[in-house]
Amino acid sequence: MKKIVFVTGATSGIGEAIARILAPSHALVICGRRVDRLEKLAAELSAQTDVQTLSFDVSDADAVNAALDSLPSEWKNIEVLVNNAGNAHGRAPIHEGDLADWDAMIDGNLKGLLYVTRAISPGMVERKSGDIINVGSIAGKEVYPDGNVYCASKFGVDAATNGMRMDLNPYGIRVVGIHPGLVETEFSMVRFKGDEDKSEGVYKGMTPLYAEDIAETVKFVVERPPHVTIADMTIFPTAQASSTIVNRQS
Repeated sequence: MKKIVFVTGATSGIGEAIARILAPSHALVICGRRVDRLEKLAAELSAQTDVQTLSFDVSDADAVNAALDSLPSEWKNIEVLVNNAGNAHGRAPIHEGDLADWDAMIDGNLKGLLYVTRAISPGMVERKSGDIINVGSIAGKEVYPDGNVYCASKFGVDAATNGMRMDLNPYGIRVVGIHPGLVETEFSMVRFKGDEDKSEGVYKGMTPLYAEDIAETVKFVVERPPHVTIADMTIFPTAQASSTIVNRQS
């Protein structure tokens, strides 16, 4: 069997694009909560490679462990973990924040990443090889107004990534942080709870990144020779200079 890649949040956006770009060269375990999308993607990619699907909530530690335990034995030697699942819910100053939104972001973006890594990394340690790729955000490098808790969750991802790299260094495991700027996916629709005008406004007047741009970066990172680790990468669309500076033409 080809090297096995485990991708969380594979039912849309960046995760789906990563699964598609790696399918010709890797076996895939694609994960997400929307079973219909998972099955559709698996059916399509199975023409190129072996595919397993797992549906679970990354923020539920018991569900994570049960899902991993359910994999056939030959699928448990996961060599590449892509922690892509995450979310943004709302934007508000700290004194007006919605506690449910806070919980969803911290549970999904940070705790979920940790739960999945905790379940998969011991196998990598035992084999003394593996890649862990954490998809973070420019929000984990720079705070912006009304982004308080989302930014905190992504700063946590950045810190966890750096800590993982230190802890797993003795075992030859590569740990990579990829931090995109503005990427046009379902992200903004979720953040603004289905408000199309607000969602479209995020990308108005500029050309954003697309999911495929990040997927190509993941492929590049995975395909580096074993002695090379692309430890940390921030990716902007050309129109973006920071989390708050974007050149909009209209």
